Amino acid sequence: MAANQQVLTDYRLGELHLKNRVVLAPMTRVSATPDGLATEEMARYYASFAKGGFGLLITESVYTDDNYSQGSLNQPGLTNEEQLLSWKKVTDAVHQFGSKIIAQLAHAGALSQGNAHREGTVGPSAYQPEGNRIALYGPGGAYPEAKALSQAEIKEIISGFESAAERAQRAGFDGVEIHCANGFLHDQFLTPYTNQRTDEYGGSLENRLRFLIETIEAVKSRTGSNFTVGIRISQAKMNNYLYKWPNGEADAKVIFESLGHAGVDYLHVYEYNSLAPAFEDNPYTLAELARKYGNTTVIVNGGLSTAEEVEQALNQGGDLAALAKIALANPNWPEKVSQGEAIKPFNGELLTPTPALKASELLDQNEL
Repeated sequence: MAANQQVLTDYRLGELHLKNRVVLAPMTRVSATPDGLATEEMARYYASFAKGGFGLLITESVYTDDNYSQGSLNQPGLTNEEQLLSWKKVTDAVHQFGSKIIAQLAHAGALSQGNAHREGTVGPSAYQPEGNRIALYGPGGAYPEAKALSQAEIKEIISGFESAAERAQRAGFDGVEIHCANGFLHDQFLTPYTNQRTDEYGGSLENRLRFLIETIEAVKSRTGSNFTVGIRISQAKMNNYLYKWPNGEADAKVIFESLGHAGVDYLHVYEYNSLAPAFEDNPYTLAELARKYGNTTVIVNGGLSTAEEVEQALNQGGDLAALAKIALANPNWPEKVSQGEAIKPFNGELLTPTPALKASELLDQNEL
């Protein structure tokens, strides 16, 4: 099949019929209100990608409780009815153009950049993350030492994801994505050097997966079989881009098989270069390993810009391909590819001086 043809074909993701294989990747834009409400500007922002032809949109990360989950100031939430209602204008706007939208549910854990609800952070173990926080998202400076979560607190966090997923469903979202990537809390449990627990949530890889599996089970139980539930997963962390799973493909096998058995509807795998092998001395990309062991839909994310790169990703384990910064420069990327138009390079201007939404990114009000 010629380049750009496969990416524009439709796809069935569980109960969702997608008009093509192009996904908007989740990107932090810190444009909600201080109390976590989605805004009219956010509705016009997401609608611009739907109008531009993206088959599926995944939102920026959404916090799930009013304790320690918030990862940055002006991040949207799904912790109460007011936040739920604020998202309806977003989902309605996206659906107006025939696209689907999924809410990414996230708990930042020890890597929180800013939290309007609580001082301090939590993690699987008591530890201080390496590096510094980003001042654009909160107070900046060194990360504080995280407090180790008790088992009761772990259960409370799982309950928060469960409730947030149910609110997402009522807000009109087509599914939710549980964030286990980039060093967020579920990834902190997965990672040996941040998880030093000696109970059933620590030690073996199977134990370190337990928190994630229990979250998946709770969310699926609450939202029912017709609601899409996916996972975003990566090796790299926000503060450790070079990290690799220590046992290579053997770890990938356990992780992806466990997630497949848990019944997730998709695996959204992120690598800085998603077309490169995931491990040294191993030819497979992370997407190919997800395909090999996961037995579910695979979304490839990381470093993709051109139709040819997306086509390669779809031939290397992917069913769908997620675009990030290149989508900001080309909110009508699928239309451009369909028409054979040139893709505009991303120059970074839209994310300066802050990553907040710019007026040029918003669909005109008259088009909604």
